[in-house]
Amino acid sequence: MAHFAELDKNNKVIRVIVVNNLELLIDGVESEQKGIDFCVAHYGGVWVQTSIHANIRGKYASFGDFYDVIKDEFIGQEKIINAD
Repeated sequence: MAHFAELDKNNKVIRVIVVNNLELLIDGVESEQKGIDFCVAHYGGVWVQTSIHANIRGKYASFGDFYDVIKDEFIGQEKIINAD
């Protein structure tokens, strides 16, 4: 299963959903963009893939986390609070 985080206009995570891996396949190869397209078609919004094993983007995205576009990673709420 693949996991995708929906972002608000400030790149804050507002939900994370699970998408069947079959929805990501192009000629037998998983495509993040195909997963994003699936999410947008069904739910609208802006989506970024996240990994439950934190293999990509620093950590598994959780509600309230922030997505740093420049670093291409999720930043946990605790780091955001401590940065202030």
